[in-house]
Amino acid sequence: MKAAMRARDAARLSALRLLLAALQQREVDERVELSDADVVSVVEKLLKQRRESIAQFEKAARTDLAEAEKYEVQVLGAYLPQQMSEAEVARAVETALAEAGASGPKDMGKVMGLLKARLAGRADMGKVSALVKTRLWG
Repeated sequence: MKAAMRARDAARLSALRLLLAALQQREVDERVELSDADVVSVVEKLLKQRRESIAQFEKAARTDLAEAEKYEVQVLGAYLPQQMSEAEVARAVETALAEAGASGPKDMGKVMGLLKARLAGRADMGKVSALVKTRLWG
């Protein structure tokens, strides 16, 4: 935050203040000190909100606002653990399918429960869910 202030990078500073406010709000709401996993979940939630906003702005032809949101996604994304490659995600999905003994769509919840614990913050769970669906529905 201090580096952004010194560099007079207003957009970066705004994104960092937003993140800090969200973290402090969650700590106050839950009356606990946030763990690393909690911080990752807050960052993921903010990223999801930004991506939804980008889609809405692009649909409304507001490229200026969409670009601002994309910059915030880039800034906030730096605070997530390194993302897994698609091959690593596919291997994790295969492992979870085998462990859960998944045979059809009814086992989706069981498989996603296993994967959410393992991949939180390291993979886009929307893409993981789509991959599991394609594997279960054939």
